[in-house]
Amino acid sequence: MKPVIQQEIAGCAIASTAALASVSYTAAKKAAKNLGITAADPTLWSDTAPIRQLLRHYRIKADKHETPFTDWQSLPDRALLAIKWHLEKDTPYWHWAVFVRDADGEYVLDSKKALKQNVRTDFGRIKPKWFIGVK
Repeated sequence: MKPVIQQEIAGCAIASTAALASVSYTAAKKAAKNLGITAADPTLWSDTAPIRQLLRHYRIKADKHETPFTDWQSLPDRALLAIKWHLEKDTPYWHWAVFVRDADGEYVLDSKKALKQNVRTDFGRIKPKWFIGVK
């Protein structure tokens, strides 16, 4: 899998879905907009419903529930990770990233534009709070 770089400050959910669907950020953004989802909507990074709706649009199956992260070995071969989890005025926020286990190994696709490398293997620095398995 290849990373998709977010083109908007809060576009990590759109970029993560684009990576899983193997489409461009522009295509995923257009699909999201048609579903009433925009990166400007804070629920995109404080609620799982919008990303689940976008995943369904691309026929990507997601686990029904979030699973607390325990260790990297326990992750399924594909998962959406909630990283950089924090509270702001009692509302949880996080950054979406994609965990991948395939023939190339294990890695995280992080859509953040400012990163030098968007394919990450520095697992000790990534602190997932929970994940959603995807197929």
